[in-house]
Amino acid sequence: MQPYIATATPPRTGILRFFFILCLILCATPIISAPMALVGGFLFTLLLGHPFPAFSHRATGWLLKASVVGLGFGMNVHTALKVGGEGLGLTIGSITLVLSLGYLFGRRLKMSRKTSHLVASGTAICGGSAIAAVAPAVEASEKEISVSLGVVFLLNAVALVLFPFVGHLLGLTQHQFGLWSAIAIHDTSSVVGAASAYGDEALQIATTVKLARALWIIPVSLLSALLFRSKGKKIAIPWFIGLFIVALLVNSYLPGVALVSGPIVHLSKAALVVTLFLIGSNLSVQKIREVGLKPLQLCILLWIIVSSLSLLAILTFF
Repeated sequence: MQPYIATATPPRTGILRFFFILCLILCATPIISAPMALVGGFLFTLLLGHPFPAFSHRATGWLLKASVVGLGFGMNVHTALKVGGEGLGLTIGSITLVLSLGYLFGRRLKMSRKTSHLVASGTAICGGSAIAAVAPAVEASEKEISVSLGVVFLLNAVALVLFPFVGHLLGLTQHQFGLWSAIAIHDTSSVVGAASAYGDEALQIATTVKLARALWIIPVSLLSALLFRSKGKKIAIPWFIGLFIVALLVNSYLPGVALVSGPIVHLSKAALVVTLFLIGSNLSVQKIREVGLKPLQLCILLWIIVSSLSLLAILTFF
């Protein structure tokens, strides 16, 4: 019987692990944005390889759900419903339309049902946050999540530049632009960026309407869990959505929570960016080729429709 000989970690593997962990730490800082993290994770694995594949797969799911729960501490149900009431009709109509068209166009494009639903959810509500909340409810794969996030982030970057230009071109008032950006731009960060470039009043309106719109994460996630449940499996409220509701109510009704809600939301946003790096690191060129350009086509199509119709409604009624 040969004696056991311990083997040391190869030098290259040790260096690779060090830089991977360093990237995770950087993603937890304001230096790295969400799109940068997703792309960075993909490029890291593509160019250098993945030093922690097993850990990355396990950590992704837990971090994603924990981030969603933490974001609940950044919402106040009273403020959102009170200030966002003006855009309630537009919100309900646009969400219903986008989710329905996402299903129909997804079938037409012969896309994965879960991918088309994630893209539609991100377009309908609040981009990456909605995708993060809906993905575990429908048990989406990392490939489906990463592709959906990628196309939404791409259009967010376009909207940040395009919307203020179109707003000035059409002579939209501060009020009109605030409503339009809150309804037609995916992520809250891009809504804030575009609206702040347009004016202070537009920023205030856009932020509050978007906050009210973000509350629709709850019913859409529950509906998604119902629609995508396995045959013979009883519908149950996903635990992280239940905790998200608890966090939302606690932040709304317990004034003392305000002392810790800010840091919790900050940590949750940082954890979400770290999660996106992990998701990107688990994505491969082969997986992207399998998906193709269909998610981008679907996202652009839905975005054009919701942007055009909401703008027409705003010009007509506001």
